[in-house]
Amino acid sequence: MIVKPQLSKLGLFDAKVPRYTSYPTAPHFSNDVGPSLFGDWISGIKPGSSVSLYVHVPFCRRLCWFCACRTQGTQTDNPVIAYVDVLKAELDLLAAHLPEGVTLSRLHWGGGTPTLLNPDLMRDLAARILEVVPLGPDAEFSVEIDPNEIDEARLDALAEAGMNRASVGVQDFDDDIQKTIGRIQSYDTTRQAIEMIRARGIASLNADILYGLPHQTKAKMTESVQKLLSLSPDRVALYGYAHVPWMAKRQQLIPTDALPTPEDRLDLFDTARRLFLWDNYAEIGIDHFATQDDGLTHALNAGRLKRNFQGYTDDQSDVLIGIGASSISRFPQGYAQNAPATSAHTKAIREGRFSISRGHLFKGEDVLRARLIEALMCDFRISTAEILRDHDITATELQGMYEAADATFDGLLNVSEDGLFIPLEARALTRMIARSFDAYDLSKAGHSSAI
Repeated sequence: MIVKPQLSKLGLFDAKVPRYTSYPTAPHFSNDVGPSLFGDWISGIKPGSSVSLYVHVPFCRRLCWFCACRTQGTQTDNPVIAYVDVLKAELDLLAAHLPEGVTLSRLHWGGGTPTLLNPDLMRDLAARILEVVPLGPDAEFSVEIDPNEIDEARLDALAEAGMNRASVGVQDFDDDIQKTIGRIQSYDTTRQAIEMIRARGIASLNADILYGLPHQTKAKMTESVQKLLSLSPDRVALYGYAHVPWMAKRQQLIPTDALPTPEDRLDLFDTARRLFLWDNYAEIGIDHFATQDDGLTHALNAGRLKRNFQGYTDDQSDVLIGIGASSISRFPQGYAQNAPATSAHTKAIREGRFSISRGHLFKGEDVLRARLIEALMCDFRISTAEILRDHDITATELQGMYEAADATFDGLLNVSEDGLFIPLEARALTRMIARSFDAYDLSKAGHSSAI
């Protein structure tokens, strides 16, 4: 059994490591991918295949202090209306490049606050998306819903458009913590939103909750998780709060001295984890939990679990197209990111070109190392047979990579000719172990605490 002193010796409480929702991670993107190449990648999608689409809505009525996402506040609908017009023009550009017969396996609206859109804007945007890329069989259409920014009319519009999964941000139910992070959202408000969602036949529900928040204790964590469990979400993302005030200026409003220590963060995570497991949720990767009949659990059991910019997914499409400012697309050839600033994105689209400002073209061992890292993040194991089948590497070279990683972690990993496995007691180190397979400069900004 690994104890805190051993974890501390291995650097868990001091390390800053990527979350590995991509490889290489976004700080390593450069200008080697631009609008023209992006257009070629879209044109090269196999006709009749399925893709995923992410739509980013960066606007919020209020800016939560804890949030490090690319967002902007607005008290009027005017910039939102103008932005939806830009999204529709971007979809027109996509339609001009997209081969025939392509359908959606997943459609996700994120932000920001997508539910900031009024019902007519929701219907208008959804209709244009589905004209360009219709939903395929068994497709999933999910939307991030702010319980403070939703009502019957907007949920009616989303349900009519085909939304069949809702994602609700919770963060924490404690009043004092909510005040400290600038996110006031009562349990009753959250419960009422979920009741409205389910009243429309939308049975699939995701929820996000954070650990590592200011003033958070094990008792408060227990109370918040128990309240969340009373709402019976199908999936829960248990994310660690990343305090990066040098990147997200609004986080400067959060008192640093109120944050739990790294050791306390581990206790908070473990407290929440135990509650989810006691309630018969399956543990999905490093920070998700799902009911036994959820798609993520089925994917985990079948060895089909994947990881992308939204976290863990059961989506098997190898193309994810990002629409909207700052959105990131993934293709078999590499990554492409739209201009982060809404103004720059709008300018490019109105000039009739994609707004791609940076990206990454896969080269060298990128695809191999991406799969090694994804396997660890999803399954806590690497299968030698799979890697040798799908990648250009010898068994000797692969074994050398395993042994180098194991040596870094004092022989805690299970290494054999069949592969590498992270035992349960070492899984708090998973992101650090994944880092052992990262060939890029890890001094780049953008990484967060390892726990």
